[in-house]
Amino acid sequence: MRRLYNFSNSVINIFWRVLFFLTLFFALTSVNIILGDNDTFGTSTTMLTTGLIIFIVAICVMIYAYPSIRAWFYNVFITHQIRTSSFILFLVVLGQIFFVTFCHPTSGFDSGMLLHAATSVKHAQEVDVTSYFSLNQNNLPIMLFMHWLVTLSGQTSWLFFDYVTLVTVDVSAALNLLSIWLIRKKLLGTAIYMHCAWLMVFPTIIMPYTDAWSLPLVSLYLFCYFVMHKTAKMKTPMEQLSFVLAGLVFGFSAVLVYFVKPSAIIPVVAIVIIGLLNWLIKKKHFTMQGVVLIFSALLLIGVSGGATYKVANDKIQNQTYIEIDKSRSIPAIHFMAMGVYGQGGYDWHQAVAMTFIPTEKQKSEYSVNMLKKRLKQLGPWGYFKFLILKQRNNTADGTFGWLKEGHFFLENQKPSDKGITNKLKNFIYLYGRNIADFRFTAQLWWIVLLVTIALGFGQRNDFVRILKLSLVGGFMFLLLFEGGRSRYLIQYLPCILLLSILSSEQALSNIKRLLGWYEVKVDEAEKADKLARNS
Repeated sequence: MRRLYNFSNSVINIFWRVLFFLTLFFALTSVNIILGDNDTFGTSTTMLTTGLIIFIVAICVMIYAYPSIRAWFYNVFITHQIRTSSFILFLVVLGQIFFVTFCHPTSGFDSGMLLHAATSVKHAQEVDVTSYFSLNQNNLPIMLFMHWLVTLSGQTSWLFFDYVTLVTVDVSAALNLLSIWLIRKKLLGTAIYMHCAWLMVFPTIIMPYTDAWSLPLVSLYLFCYFVMHKTAKMKTPMEQLSFVLAGLVFGFSAVLVYFVKPSAIIPVVAIVIIGLLNWLIKKKHFTMQGVVLIFSALLLIGVSGGATYKVANDKIQNQTYIEIDKSRSIPAIHFMAMGVYGQGGYDWHQAVAMTFIPTEKQKSEYSVNMLKKRLKQLGPWGYFKFLILKQRNNTADGTFGWLKEGHFFLENQKPSDKGITNKLKNFIYLYGRNIADFRFTAQLWWIVLLVTIALGFGQRNDFVRILKLSLVGGFMFLLLFEGGRSRYLIQYLPCILLLSILSSEQALSNIKRLLGWYEVKVDEAEKADKLARNS
């Protein structure tokens, strides 16, 4: 059993180190981090980015050179970090509300189709709409949920749904913070700082789609797992109640996220795998108490998940809001076939073919042929190189593929400088004057996040192993299926953020140890040099 356990962990670690190293390397070498003129995008950073860099360098120099300033920063940002970080978070949320209120443009691609279909029965009966949902039946649940919100609130505007998206993102952040408070309370201040930085460079709050709407569900089932893990002994009535409620909500959120974005359930698989591996070596699980605990957890999750699936599936299958042809559904193999062409992402020719091929069986046969043809063309070595480059396309971009979808916004992409709205749009529009500033700042945040994870090596607890395996699963899924841009990483942001936070303490310790080693080596070199001169 121990050999199987060690072998399994070794395999997981190998995949983690290879895939994460590629992610970190490509993030560090991304074109987003270029200062000045950027030939790739035809844009250039402005004095805002220059000012940001000067400000960061000046702060670092002052902290290093002036003990009084260093003491002030330590007192404000470390000693009273909960108070300071909470105040910053409050300002960030106000900034989000301000941003959405003044900047809520109409989107194209899938999100535009979802909202268009959800707003009225008339729109849902349009030929283009029924054809879209007949092909893309995976988007039917989220559209029906949007329609339910329209019916409930009477609101159909982009502004309303942008506010809903803002709430989903911030609820995810709040659940992540609760998770850290539960499992590593001393890192709560660090967690708030990291989430503030994320929310400040995350304009996806104005893009109502499954990417952002899956976030709170992922954060919720992770939080429920942490609660169940912490209350597993069930010694008090409160622990027993917490365990039961967490199990029920875990099953509910895990099944619900499957309907919203199926690939977002991968962390659940990681939890199961790590749990099974622990069973191999921990004899305490084989006691009567351990068996009862596991059975209770599975029963709670199974009952809740099964009930949620039945209710949600019945609602979807029996809906009468939009009439679709279920036989035209695009099969999963289509997304694997697209995933080996071009940059590993959306392929227009195959997408068009799906609209003309009549049955699902014929679509599958076509996709299998396209997949075989491409793999034969690449060969083993060519496919290996393709996967390396696809990992770059999938993970390097700290903006998470912002503006990389066709018809991302349905209006002029070159805003003027007049008014608050246009000034904000200059940071997020394709031809905005400050789009390069946004890309640089988002990439800088992404690099800091990844470097923190990289420097946090040496941790061995189950929480970290689950989060790492979740990301390995996410990386591999995107390598095998449609990827090509880092927008698909958004669904795994709770895992990435939590892993970075849990790695920060070990990262700081490793940095101090490395600096200490360096200082010792320098000191030894100086002594040797001095001895040589004296002799």
